Amino acid sequence: MADKVIVIGAGFSGLATAAILAHKGYSVTLLEKNSTTGGRAREWKTGGFTFDMGPSWYLMPEVFDTFFEYLGKKREDYFNLHQLSNYYKVFFENADAVTITSNLEDTKKLFDSFEPLAGLRLQKYLDQAQYKYDIAMKEFLYKEYRSVFQFFNRRIIQEGLKLNLFSDMDSFVAGFFKDTRAQQILEYAMVFLGTSPKDAPALYSIMSHVDLNLGVYYPEGGMAGAVAGFRKLAEDCGAEILTDKNVTGYEYDRDRITAVVCGEKRYPADLVVNSADYHHAESDLLTQQYRRYSPRYWNSRVVAPSMFSIYLGVNRRLNKLEHHNLYFSEDWNHHFDQIFKKPQWPSNPCFYLSCNSKTDTTSAPPGSENVFILVPVAPGLDDNDTRRENYAEEVLTHIEKVTGEDLHSDIAVRRIYSHRDFRADYNAFKGTALGLSHTLFQTAVFRPSHQSAKLKNLFYTGQFTHPGVGVPMTLISGQIVAEEIEKNR
Repeated sequence: MADKVIVIGAGFSGLATAAILAHKGYSVTLLEKNSTTGGRAREWKTGGFTFDMGPSWYLMPEVFDTFFEYLGKKREDYFNLHQLSNYYKVFFENADAVTITSNLEDTKKLFDSFEPLAGLRLQKYLDQAQYKYDIAMKEFLYKEYRSVFQFFNRRIIQEGLKLNLFSDMDSFVAGFFKDTRAQQILEYAMVFLGTSPKDAPALYSIMSHVDLNLGVYYPEGGMAGAVAGFRKLAEDCGAEILTDKNVTGYEYDRDRITAVVCGEKRYPADLVVNSADYHHAESDLLTQQYRRYSPRYWNSRVVAPSMFSIYLGVNRRLNKLEHHNLYFSEDWNHHFDQIFKKPQWPSNPCFYLSCNSKTDTTSAPPGSENVFILVPVAPGLDDNDTRRENYAEEVLTHIEKVTGEDLHSDIAVRRIYSHRDFRADYNAFKGTALGLSHTLFQTAVFRPSHQSAKLKNLFYTGQFTHPGVGVPMTLISGQIVAEEIEKNR
């Protein structure tokens, strides 16, 4: 009889882990709390509009392709991919908007318009970013770390200065560029890693290589199309996927879990892999004696931002927007301070706006636009009905001022999604959208462990674990934990 594995949570990491373990011969059942798979990458359909509810940037395509190849499959047999010609449009507070395209030479010329010889420095910056990326992929991301000595190994110590592991992103970029626009274009991705440029290790300049060299892509059907592909992959490998299954606890026999409990239903288990919110899994699902991390530990963590999101279906075309759009206030440190230092609803907030109907005409009715607005906000804020509505109005007025597009009129669909929704739908710690920030001491071995210290057959995967936040990272996390299970077998 094959070992019975229960995987909890059908986000990307859960689907990835289920696929690998089923491929390796385990009997895998995946239990998902919600009615659809995808976790934060679920979709929402209404009134002819189809919204990606969470991740909307498809980056690091080789990680996805490598994952499928690991299982002897081809990604293109599960979903198709298209590279965008216009990667994103950037609106600045006190400067003209610019568009970053797939043509790197044009991007260098753009940087030259910011300050003299900036194009040459951009190439040097990207060369260093590619070097760090290659080292990270080969030596860092796909490895499990059980102790600090494994992390600070000889290679890391030797390469530490070249990798800029011990310097901060903001200072590192400032060493290349003085123009605020150049700095912000190269640093903006830090918020999607759950941290500020001043606190992120400069190692994460690799994101500029990911962005400008590897490119920005769009899967057919949006990120939900990629989710559908991963679900089919898991099922093709032999995994059983059950939705509307809210895990409420476990049954134990000494230092092992014997069954996963969903209300009155129990699922016998030889192994359990939790890809749901780590804090919830430790603090709510486990009884006290089996918990590794205390409330003091969790309260000392730097929690990544939540996201104040608005989904809009607009019954007209929005000609001033691209598929991906970003706004950076001139003093964006003020926004970061309102997330990490003095938590409050941000004033003059930076934001991300997706209009994927520019690429995918199936996501909105003819002549309409599909709009997803995202403002990074501090975790743990109170988002009562009045606060949500008032802030939504502030954000829409702010966007009209910044972009020139009126998002108050011709609205067919409108939905707000924030802290309380992340808590209700995903049991998210403090309503975070991302998990834990990527500070130096929340990187690699300093993130919560892939394996329980007190239960021999309990493992964890997903955004709280190494290598961290972002869809590609959660796929790698799933692969790491599956290989650790094989080693223990």
